[in-house]
Amino acid sequence: MYKCSLERMSDKIRTMATFGDAGHGGITRYSLSAEANMARAEFKKRMEAIGAVVECDDVACMYATLEGSDPDAKRIVMGSHCDSVKNGGNYDGILGVMTGMEVLETIAAENIPHKHPITAMIWTNEEGSLYPPAMMVSGIICYDYLPDDLKPNFEYDNMMASTPMDDSPYANFGEALAANPFTGPKENRLSPDKYCAMFEAHLEQGPILEDADNEIGAVQLVMGMFNYAIRMYGFSAHAGTFPMKKRHDALHAMADFLCELHKRYDAYNEEVVAAGEPEFVFTTGEINVHPCIHTVIPDEAYMSLDVRHPNPEVRAKCMEILKELAANDWQQCKCEIKEQWVRDTVYFDERLVGFVEESMEEMGAKWQKILSGAGHDAQFCAYVIPTTMLFARTLKGLSHCEDERVSDEDCTLVATATLNAVLKCDASDEF
Repeated sequence: MYKCSLERMSDKIRTMATFGDAGHGGITRYSLSAEANMARAEFKKRMEAIGAVVECDDVACMYATLEGSDPDAKRIVMGSHCDSVKNGGNYDGILGVMTGMEVLETIAAENIPHKHPITAMIWTNEEGSLYPPAMMVSGIICYDYLPDDLKPNFEYDNMMASTPMDDSPYANFGEALAANPFTGPKENRLSPDKYCAMFEAHLEQGPILEDADNEIGAVQLVMGMFNYAIRMYGFSAHAGTFPMKKRHDALHAMADFLCELHKRYDAYNEEVVAAGEPEFVFTTGEINVHPCIHTVIPDEAYMSLDVRHPNPEVRAKCMEILKELAANDWQQCKCEIKEQWVRDTVYFDERLVGFVEESMEEMGAKWQKILSGAGHDAQFCAYVIPTTMLFARTLKGLSHCEDERVSDEDCTLVATATLNAVLKCDASDEF
């Protein structure tokens, strides 16, 4: 059983937090920005200092590799992203990068024997904060292996044409990529002919580990989900002159719809949990009203609906409830729904999950099996090569904000678990 260094990990955490420091505890580090390039340069410097070979591909992913004893063995890769959301935290994404760095540094410092080349990786543009969509580059790299219903979301030319959501010196992602110093040849991309396994460490982004008094989680899967646009159509009239009973108020209709949706979904969730399943989660994250004038009755209201659960039968029932509600009239308004995004549950490789669980057990860590509700580069990589994830405990479950915290000790613990799981994979005859 090998251990990673708390001192080295703490130093990486403090150093990476300076790249994009927003001045009040967090960072803004958009993909391909000057701040992201500082983090990439630090990655390159530290990895070359231990003798790793650093390569870049055509979409600016970076790969630092310590060669193994078997020249014919494929690479085992550990990776995540270094970009953040605006005013984000110091751990989302970059924890997985620092974990990969720390694993390689420990292997080099302790001269740990290994037959496979072992690689630490930075994925480009996971967040999609400046150039949408999220998980853009893992979608590009894994494109040929994605399900057919996902492929249209990651067409290469469309991704290159993605325009910035905030200030940028470049007109689109393609221009930013062409100008970035961390680009290389396409043949350096992650691919199944060169790689045999992928591990991604991440903060949990939720309170489940903390609530259970556990330190670390072995991620079993990424939940399937659907996202729908819901619209109510009424008509506008003057707020001061039109009688209440004659109104077709789209906002009032949407409010009634949302309350009834929560009532129906909450009741169904009780059935789901009683049957031994985890609860499904559902969110309305967007809502807009037209014409949004205080003297005019709204003629149109829009909201999003995001539903997530691993079991397709549960998601199907949630969809059935949504369609039943959409078929009704609400405050004399017409309701329309339209699919925006759907993904199936992605199950991680049982062998790799087993290596992670064995390592956590041997370490004496307080751990549990856990599911991911959020999307990650690992879920796309899982279509290409055997893949799994590890979660570190997140203080108060907060993520994508400046209060995002993971203790140095927990960061080191997840790195140690990754190291030993990678070594188990390296020693296995199956890889």
